[in-house]
Amino acid sequence: MKQMLLALWRFRHFVLASIKSDLKGRYARSRLGALWFILNPLAQAAIFALILSEVLGARLPGVESKSAYAVYLMAGTAAWGLFSEIVTRSTNIFIEYANVMKKITFPRICLPVIVGGSALLNHVLLLLAIFVVFVFFGHLPGKAVLVLPLGIVLITLFAFGLGVLLGIFNVFNRDVSQVLNVALQIWFWLTPIVYPAEVVPKHMQWALQVNPMAPLVRLYQQAMLYGQWPEWSTLFVPALFALGFGLLTLVVFIRANADLVDAL
Repeated sequence: MKQMLLALWRFRHFVLASIKSDLKGRYARSRLGALWFILNPLAQAAIFALILSEVLGARLPGVESKSAYAVYLMAGTAAWGLFSEIVTRSTNIFIEYANVMKKITFPRICLPVIVGGSALLNHVLLLLAIFVVFVFFGHLPGKAVLVLPLGIVLITLFAFGLGVLLGIFNVFNRDVSQVLNVALQIWFWLTPIVYPAEVVPKHMQWALQVNPMAPLVRLYQQAMLYGQWPEWSTLFVPALFALGFGLLTLVVFIRANADLVDAL
């Protein structure tokens, strides 16, 4: 572990330059550029909010404000967006950088860090944009938003552990990324993002208790909409998943590191 951290420090300029290049490369010929990182998820949340709250009359239990559902939805999609971006990109990162890995010698651990750095920067910009939208709605988040960095850390660690592990498997079996795309869609709808957790039938509440993303999404929603601090006991499961996948991925990565380039 110490050697990996030292290697990252030695190659910090490579990591920073790669993050900058990655951000520029996604929308190189777009006039709006990095704004699309913010506009895409905001547009998706706005569409859901418009259709469900205005057209179908969806309302949150105990909340009368017409903008509450939009706030609830944007908070949930922000949390999920960070998770899904890191997992999806980490799953394909070794294949995406295959040519670089064959031509340049550098610590392979740099690649997931590049993905994480890019995703975290996008996430921070998105949160800032969401807060601007909240002001437009007349909704001012309270002090509970100070807990968001904890949510970001837990989501990032869990997404890294799962994504890099799947990324290693994806090098040897390309079906992994295809299965992940389907699994993430199912996982999204099994997480209370579009609907409140209270509407889930009692006989299915166990699914929320074993879903590590459910309390992390809830953390965002409680802080950004209700101004409430999370129930700390609910964070035990996601913290356990983050730690477990992190350690497992570290072991697998160390053992598979030497074979990655040959498999590519």
